[in-house]
Amino acid sequence: MAKSSDLLAWDSYLHDASWKKHLLKEFEAPYMRELHSFIQSELKNGVRVYPDIKNIFAAYNSCPLQKVKIVILGQDPYHGEGQAHGLAFSVCPEVKIPPSLRNIYKELNADIGFNIPKHGHLQSWAEQGVFLLNTVLTVRQANAGSHRKKGWEKFTDKTIQILNQQDSPIVFLLWGSPAAEKEKLLNNPRHLILKAPHPSPLSAHRGFLGCKHFSQANNFLQAARQRPINWQI
Repeated sequence: MAKSSDLLAWDSYLHDASWKKHLLKEFEAPYMRELHSFIQSELKNGVRVYPDIKNIFAAYNSCPLQKVKIVILGQDPYHGEGQAHGLAFSVCPEVKIPPSLRNIYKELNADIGFNIPKHGHLQSWAEQGVFLLNTVLTVRQANAGSHRKKGWEKFTDKTIQILNQQDSPIVFLLWGSPAAEKEKLLNNPRHLILKAPHPSPLSAHRGFLGCKHFSQANNFLQAARQRPINWQI
């Protein structure tokens, strides 16, 4: 759980130099100051906020800008206790695999013969160049979407714009309506955009299952003479 004392300089938790170079000015923008104040108010009022503040930028710290090959874009963090740790869809090894991630594993199995593991820790993907980003980076406990339209969307818009400007080909996997809204920021013909419904049990059957995004992404990378992702964990 995030603590109010952790918010004195939350930009200090963005450690990676390649991202910090492009995003540091955002922390001085009015919208980011308002977001900071909003989260401080949440914490001071005893609201549990996930993930812990020190992990808000884990996706950035785990996958430097120049190494990004695939962007998996979700909605907002898991809102159950102990689940969110800063990487979209990922949980720490000891945490039960959430339903959305189970559907991701199910699609991986059908698409590429992925062996479904007993944990949901996706750090190895991030280390290979999979940028596991949510459109909103914090959430109230047990209240999905509770930090939408508070400023995070502007920050992740800027993130997507930076990625769009990269010369190296990137695959963007946009899962769910909030993620699909980012498509308007992507106009670089070097990149590949793949969209599907969110893998949540509420929507996975509407087209996420059967989307074959993982094989398509690797085929694109190989055609671009880049090392494909080893999805097995």
